[in-house]
Amino acid sequence: MVRLLVHRTSLMDPEVHLSPEPSECCFACGARNTNGLQLKFHSAGSTARAEWCPSATWDGYRHITHGGVVSTVLDEAMCEAILFTGHRGVTCDLGVRLRVHVEPGESLSVVGWVVDKRKRRIRTEATLTSIDGHEKAPAWATFLAI
Repeated sequence: MVRLLVHRTSLMDPEVHLSPEPSECCFACGARNTNGLQLKFHSAGSTARAEWCPSATWDGYRHITHGGVVSTVLDEAMCEAILFTGHRGVTCDLGVRLRVHVEPGESLSVVGWVVDKRKRRIRTEATLTSIDGHEKAPAWATFLAI
């Protein structure tokens, strides 16, 4: 992820200039954020892929990983897919369907990819699956290219 400095009030304003600065303290992927998820994504063609095993510290209810944390993992997969295509973007709209609860200690795979890019709009999708291929949560998002 990137840290952004916004110089105007509306992200959709074509005159807005964002200054992305890589951050090693990103909650999702920052290597220096000891309280974060520390996800490590790899490029697989035009997709971003990572393995994830949630800990019990991310529980919402006992033995169920918080849906907001699951959403963050999916959002980061889509953001990383954009980075792997040579662009940068910020999330404008995010949808997640939590099909099956995620348990702490479960080995999971998250994959994100770019669906299309038109002008400054980048549409993406992602999926979180168990190692045996059962989908836990799909996601879709629109990013604004910066």
